[in-house]
Amino acid sequence: MTPAERARGLRRERVRASKLNVDGMFRNPSGAGPGIKGNPLPLFGDFLFGRPGRRPPGVVPVESPQPVWSRPVETGLRVTWLGHSTVLLELDGRRVLTDPVFGERVSPVSFAGPRRFHATPCTLDELPPLDAVLVSHDHFDHLCATSVATLARRGVPFVTPLGVGEWLVRYGVPAEQVTELEWGESADVGGVQFVATPCQHVSGRGLLSRNKTLWASWVMRGSRHSVFFSGDTGLTTDFQATGRDYGPFDLVMLEVGAFHEAWGSIHLGPKNALTAFDWLGGGTLMPVHWGTFDLALHGWDDPVEQLVQLAAAGGQRVLTPPLGRPFEVSQVSRFEPWWRAVRGLGV
Repeated sequence: MTPAERARGLRRERVRASKLNVDGMFRNPSGAGPGIKGNPLPLFGDFLFGRPGRRPPGVVPVESPQPVWSRPVETGLRVTWLGHSTVLLELDGRRVLTDPVFGERVSPVSFAGPRRFHATPCTLDELPPLDAVLVSHDHFDHLCATSVATLARRGVPFVTPLGVGEWLVRYGVPAEQVTELEWGESADVGGVQFVATPCQHVSGRGLLSRNKTLWASWVMRGSRHSVFFSGDTGLTTDFQATGRDYGPFDLVMLEVGAFHEAWGSIHLGPKNALTAFDWLGGGTLMPVHWGTFDLALHGWDDPVEQLVQLAAAGGQRVLTPPLGRPFEVSQVSRFEPWWRAVRGLGV
């Protein structure tokens, strides 16, 4: 048996042994799933006839991060939002890339599916050297096959939940470069401690792979700083325990887009994101998972607009950086609401 075959066998044994795996499928302990809540007729109407504003009416501004990346990090924590849930974290001398999606579409095929609203702030080849890549779960808007294949040639290690390693190896990542974690497990990879924490979502890249792999939220710890990354999730009281056990965090990154009340159990949306933020211990919130792809029925900037208005009323600290602009969390008090200019509104 080759090392790759042994790794594959061990991976499958761990998947089968997981307490979250019931009859061959991973389940949320709460029972939450992707089913539609409430009367489905309004939802079907939205799908059939659409809602205005789901695509930006103007050009989404994108900045090049490379000039700033060439300079040292002063505080130990610098962050660059590259679109959707793709973020470059410079964490106490280490670099972690989350959910790398650099492809034009999030789809199993190249000719159809949601297409990005804006160019990527950099190409994969323009990224600085990486110490680790984190893939939160296996949905197409978080695990891009072409992006993974390109990163695999760099020899960078990957961290991901149980079962997702099967996809990563298929796309070219050597099995020995993949670390898979179940909720509550941790590993030191590339000089960063990764902890997989509970969240409430689903998985799958097709009808035959539905919920065959695990999903997770993530704690990342350097020598001095700590960051929380939600991946995709609905609101769950598990965030209270995560905040208690692993907080406080220097930065909390929560998904706010691709939301609809009908599937609110597996996506946060702005209001629930602020509740989760408080449960995690507060601090500084950076919203992700919005503004790059049309994955729901809301306006392209509705999630962030609602978030900043609710946060202003509640006194929570929210940072909304322009795409591609690196920033050091402790040095920034606020960003202008740049998305309003795309709609022709004053900031």
